[in-house]
Amino acid sequence: MRILLTLLLSLTCMPLCVQAENQSPSATNPQTDPAHAECDAIGAKLGSVSVAGCHAAGLQTSDTSSVKGQPILMREFPPMDSRLPQARVLLIGGIHGDEYSSVSIVFKWMNILNQYHSGLFHWHIVPLLNPDGLLQRHSSRLNANGVDLNRNFPTPDWYAQTRDYWERRTGKDPRRYPGEAALSEPESRWLYEEIRSFKPDVIISVHAPYGVLDFDGPPKPPHHMGYLHLNLLGTYPGSLGNCAGVQHRIPVITMELPSAGIMPSESEINRMWTDMIRWMIANLPKQDTQDAYASFDAIEQGLSPKPGTHRASGG
Repeated sequence: MRILLTLLLSLTCMPLCVQAENQSPSATNPQTDPAHAECDAIGAKLGSVSVAGCHAAGLQTSDTSSVKGQPILMREFPPMDSRLPQARVLLIGGIHGDEYSSVSIVFKWMNILNQYHSGLFHWHIVPLLNPDGLLQRHSSRLNANGVDLNRNFPTPDWYAQTRDYWERRTGKDPRRYPGEAALSEPESRWLYEEIRSFKPDVIISVHAPYGVLDFDGPPKPPHHMGYLHLNLLGTYPGSLGNCAGVQHRIPVITMELPSAGIMPSESEINRMWTDMIRWMIANLPKQDTQDAYASFDAIEQGLSPKPGTHRASGG
């Protein structure tokens, strides 16, 4: 109980917080740093994220770029000193480039961690998985290849199931196009490999604008986070929730903010954060998830179609 109270106080910026040290990455040359250039673009695009605020977030480039060569930026908040973290957390925003609030709120939460990281959790944070979708004049849900990244992850019988859903259920809606093959896109491929290597105990994916809390994976799900209440939306072929939550048995919390363009109030942002931390303390790690990581490659193999089992068709 004492650990719970200390953590919740620290992560909601109360006076009892112990400020984190040595969390900022080493300085880089702004003239040659692709993370610096992308922060300039993010700050110019989003009203809720300033250029200076993006630079202060301490983001670094991953080993992968988008279709158009823009870096996928990430921030790590590692365990502090020799403390073994309770769980590993992967927090993702901006899978869909036109859901501005899903990016902005992750910056708000990174700011909290920048000041008050307690070390109880080991964080990997990706505020913008789809930079090509966001950083254009008219932002798009899709990546630069016209693919919905949240339909591009490996799930059972991927090609047949995604094609059936896209053609029959959406009428070939271009905003839901799943691509020609699972993990055909550099952004989704990088995220899947990040899950494989980091082995998160929970994945938190922020979207908009349905205003609900969705969940896939081993129970028990959170009943609410702030003003978002649990409303299971079901699983979709190729979705991250289906892939990571159902197939790989990693809890996937999908936070659907009520608006893609309007940020929640500061009090709601803090309430969601506090409820998220409280749920993770009480529910992680899950043994089912840890057991499933031992079978990650075997599960992936079962999701991959055998050569020659489908014939590609135009999108």
